[in-house]
Amino acid sequence: MSWNQWLTESKPVMPVIVVDRVDDAVPMARALVAGGVRLLEVTLRTECALEAMAAIKAEVPEAILGAGTVTRPEELHQVINSGAEFVVSPGFTRDLLAAAQEWGGAFLPGVATPSEVMQVRDAGFERMKFFPAVPNGGRSMLKAIGGPLPDISFCPTGGISAETYHDFLALENVFAVGGSWLTPADLMSARNWQAIQSLADAV
Repeated sequence: MSWNQWLTESKPVMPVIVVDRVDDAVPMARALVAGGVRLLEVTLRTECALEAMAAIKAEVPEAILGAGTVTRPEELHQVINSGAEFVVSPGFTRDLLAAAQEWGGAFLPGVATPSEVMQVRDAGFERMKFFPAVPNGGRSMLKAIGGPLPDISFCPTGGISAETYHDFLALENVFAVGGSWLTPADLMSARNWQAIQSLADAV
């Protein structure tokens, strides 16, 4: 599977998910999928993240499962073993790019400057995460990068909200957006899956 195929099956919005309780993973994923959001990025920010990914993979086959906050090659291998179909990093290192090349799957390395975009492109990647998007100039920066580097497409994350994501998706070099507004901490803590589904429905 590839991004082109996945984006025909899901809204082009990727929730950046922090799972504090593994029991929340499956009902949360079902709520998002029911709302038409199938690209799920579960971040490696909690101790139960790998277990949560494995649970989603086993019980929510409609989800397109991804892993975020992957910063080391060993983490890349861990999330793949937990069922991740795509992997997202806030940045990149030479070793991480090499591990992703060896894997050959859908990897979004994080970039913030034209020089970083060029380095990652030289490593063979044409889709990247623009992070943190809003602090790094947001839409204006992405438009500027698109001039000299029109062959690269981005998934911006960082500071994007329900009010602004449409503005990013309108850019020619943006194929998806990521954000935490679909799974806010208060709704996750309250286990308000209906509210999370409503947020996904509204995308």
